[in-house]
Amino acid sequence: MILLDKYAVFGHPIKHSKSPRIHKIFAEQTSQALEYIAQEVPAEQFSTAVDCFFSNGGKGLNCTIPLKELAWSYADLKTERAQLSKAVNTLAIQNDGSILGDNTDGIGLVTDLMRNHGLTLAGSKILILGAGGASRGIIAPIFEQSVASIVIANRTVDKALNLAAEFQHKGHINGCGFNDLGSQQFDLIINATSTSLSGQIPPLPRHLLANKGVCYDLAYSNEPTAFVRWGEENQALKSLDGLGMLVEQAAEAFFIWRGIRPETAPVIQLLNAERNS
Repeated sequence: MILLDKYAVFGHPIKHSKSPRIHKIFAEQTSQALEYIAQEVPAEQFSTAVDCFFSNGGKGLNCTIPLKELAWSYADLKTERAQLSKAVNTLAIQNDGSILGDNTDGIGLVTDLMRNHGLTLAGSKILILGAGGASRGIIAPIFEQSVASIVIANRTVDKALNLAAEFQHKGHINGCGFNDLGSQQFDLIINATSTSLSGQIPPLPRHLLANKGVCYDLAYSNEPTAFVRWGEENQALKSLDGLGMLVEQAAEAFFIWRGIRPETAPVIQLLNAERNS
């Protein structure tokens, strides 16, 4: 009998998660003997659940809302991108029993934009909507692509200013309120707020998008999100949601755990076909 290495995603809620399906396909594709399950874990039970998982032979965990900050605190070691994002979505047990924390969200986003959608980020002006944890996790990987500038817009201006100040050493970055965007134009607008799935978007001035500008919503659903629709209405060259990012960040976690990089394109194609059917 083949013993399967154990992996899981913890979150609350978690029933909707596509991660077990994605990792099952990755495992089959790369001939890896593993199982990956979704487990409902409220924040107050997080430490106990993680202790139990690893002490029972678990090899690696993904953590989603609302557990990423708790996972950051739990990790014994952190990668640089995890340190900067102050959130961890991937935990991996090391040979000495210590737990490594990483954040694969930003690299997942950048890979989806550049490899799957053919975008060039170098020299581009980027607007990020929202100044929460989702924004924090993507800023450093975006700067690594030699972008011209990043603006963070947020309802609470101080949060945007403080987040921008934290990443000042990485490149040209500013924070402001939604009402302060004025006549600026951006090559890429990323929605990192959680409002889009409930049919709302931040109050945005018209003409924010530069010619051939692109919109990207970190959230995803079977129907176009409110922000994806906003992008279409404002003549975006492409208006995308975060399904590709979900698959790419999963592939990065898989690589951290297994040392092998799965093919993401067929998985993205499959999930897109299913939601469009």
